[in-house]
Amino acid sequence: MHDLGLGGWPARRALMTPDRTAFVFGEDAVTYAEFAERTATAAQRLRADGVGRGDRVAYLGPNHLAFVETMFAAHRIGAVFVPLNFRLAAPEIDYVLADSEPEVLVYAPECAGTVGALENRPRRIVALTDPQPGEQEYETWLAAAGPDPIEERVGFDETALILYTSGTTGRPKGAMLTHGNLVWNTVNLLVGVDVVSDDVALITAPLFHVAALDQTLLPTFIKGACSVIAPGWDVDACYDRIERNGITWMFGVTTMFAELAASPRWAEADLSSLRIVMSGGAAVPEALIRTYQERGLVFCQGYGMTETAPGATFLEAGESVRKVGSAGVPVFFTGVRVVRPDGTDADPGEPGEVLVKGPNVSPGYWRNPQATDAAFEDGWFRSGDLASFDDEGHLHVVDRVKDMFISGGENVYPAEVENALFEHPAVAEAAVVGVPDERWGEVGRAFVVCHPGSAPTGDELREFLRTRLARYKVPVHVDLVDSLPRTGSGKIQKSELRKR
Repeated sequence: MHDLGLGGWPARRALMTPDRTAFVFGEDAVTYAEFAERTATAAQRLRADGVGRGDRVAYLGPNHLAFVETMFAAHRIGAVFVPLNFRLAAPEIDYVLADSEPEVLVYAPECAGTVGALENRPRRIVALTDPQPGEQEYETWLAAAGPDPIEERVGFDETALILYTSGTTGRPKGAMLTHGNLVWNTVNLLVGVDVVSDDVALITAPLFHVAALDQTLLPTFIKGACSVIAPGWDVDACYDRIERNGITWMFGVTTMFAELAASPRWAEADLSSLRIVMSGGAAVPEALIRTYQERGLVFCQGYGMTETAPGATFLEAGESVRKVGSAGVPVFFTGVRVVRPDGTDADPGEPGEVLVKGPNVSPGYWRNPQATDAAFEDGWFRSGDLASFDDEGHLHVVDRVKDMFISGGENVYPAEVENALFEHPAVAEAAVVGVPDERWGEVGRAFVVCHPGSAPTGDELREFLRTRLARYKVPVHVDLVDSLPRTGSGKIQKSELRKR
């Protein structure tokens, strides 16, 4: 247990709190001692399969205990864990497998069709259930582990994860996160959030996404608290778990919290155990945050990205009302700047690109030095996001640099328009993109999802916006749609909307 990496966490935690519940999955509850024993067995099995330091181990499937076991086992032997987006099609998974070249792939039954269609098949394939010819069943595979304990010293600078970006533009890139990146992100999170040993965290966002894994599961684990793992997102199941398991904190993206608030159960549900809800990944409309505050809940949000492991800024609970809508201040051990195109620091209130530097920031992209070089400037990671600091040092995210468009010479930030649309009582979701226009160069096109039973016209929504926004910001086109295209991590795919 003298290693520095994450692989030593299960044994350390089991030594401190062996009988405390580490995970709940379905009807199963697993103690820290039981979990440490299983991850040690999985590590021995990987070693017996010839997996060594720096080799890759991939996982494909919805949230499951086996995901966490495989990850910690890989880290125990100095291997690199590659969580795959199970919503991708077989050709997309093939690309990631060809790029990362894992020695072992563990997959869930929901992904059997995808695995069967793969061309780049790893040397060892393990199925949680119902293995195909040439594959092994997970529990049988574990049972064949060798007897020798694993003692591997893993340093902070060694790669722990390769997380493939959503691929909203072009091919996905594999962001490398080291053991040190993950440890420092965990420390930053625990400085800003009062996670305690008797907390019960609900994990419904996909664990292949950096926020669910690094902002929720790892901080909960290191504190010896309990993580309730759900295979996926379901509004009613979320309400049931909060009441049944006494959930005290949870992470979610904007869509999840909007759906919870829109549910008929919102007003009467017992949410008394819930201390904190936390969001990130995209700007959260202030109207939604206030909906939670009016329900007596603390709504915290942060800003970050896969490459920053992910926390860059965080709005602590004590500031969540006064600074509603802000993404908070830089996390404790990380530097954040907002700069003009010439690289000089922007003034308070002046939008600029966000740069991040710190021990939580990725060293670069897997086997892609060109992309790595393009992403860094004098050691600072270039986020591609537009934001401004207010005069108290709180960050206010404006939009993605690439999402901003210019209409008649004026900058239009879609996130601002989307926030205004969200204030309309009929609007459940909204996304705005710039589209070509002969007169103005570009104009806005809004794609709007309405609550069931609500059907405002596009003209009515445009009239609503005119009372809140400058005329040039009001979308010329409004499309009412049933749903918005999303990446596996829940982000809206604006590139798909632009194609429409």
